[in-house]
Amino acid sequence: MDFDFSFFLLAATVVTGIIWGGYRLWLKVSAHPYVEEKEPLLVEYARSFFPIVLIVLLLRSFLVEPFRIPSGSMMPTLLIGDFILVNKYTYGIRLPVLNDKIIEIGEPERGDIIVFRFPRNPSIDYIKRVIGLPGDRVAYYNKIVYINGQPARQVSLGRYRGVGQGSNMTGAELRLEDLFGVEHDILVRPGGPSAEGVYIVPEGHYFVMGDNRDNSNDSRFWGTVPEENLVGRAFFIWMNWDWQHKGIGFDRIGTILN
Repeated sequence: MDFDFSFFLLAATVVTGIIWGGYRLWLKVSAHPYVEEKEPLLVEYARSFFPIVLIVLLLRSFLVEPFRIPSGSMMPTLLIGDFILVNKYTYGIRLPVLNDKIIEIGEPERGDIIVFRFPRNPSIDYIKRVIGLPGDRVAYYNKIVYINGQPARQVSLGRYRGVGQGSNMTGAELRLEDLFGVEHDILVRPGGPSAEGVYIVPEGHYFVMGDNRDNSNDSRFWGTVPEENLVGRAFFIWMNWDWQHKGIGFDRIGTILN
């Protein structure tokens, strides 16, 4: 169990509910006349905050959860300062805090952008793209992904020009990658060092990589993502704020992720 924001949100819901509900029950049992203006201050706060934290808990646990992108590992798809929404039910309904799946709905597909709890430290959320599915043989050589012996087609789109906090990637090569039906942009530095090798994806696990291939801490370094670590699928950018560039990036708002 990870004592993160979900835990404190659940705790706040339970505590405010007990305070408000307990007070109402005491009034009923004691036959005490209910006078709203004489309600104790603590009960008044509990009554006000209970429906709010309950709604937030339900939305965040079962529908969508907001995240902010803190690094450039998913450039050029996601930039530092992007605020995204993550679909929490795409891969099944899970209990808050415990993260136990109670309803099966779907499984990650190749090319999905997923948020997951970092296997080496589950208190940290990571975001990467699904490259390998359970049972796949993934290889990465010369900046090219191979799935079960087949290379993912790439087309060069020229040099990348970064802005703001992502300006350090200016000069990298922008490529369009066809991940066997899912097209998306990636960044590579031809001739630069890169983690290479062959990886077998165990059952119930997923091999993930960042779109910024030479600047991503991903499955090439620490292994695969267990299914139970999945948080959800990123699908929408609702805000961008990069204080080193132009503040609010209005051109990023409303972007649908693929």
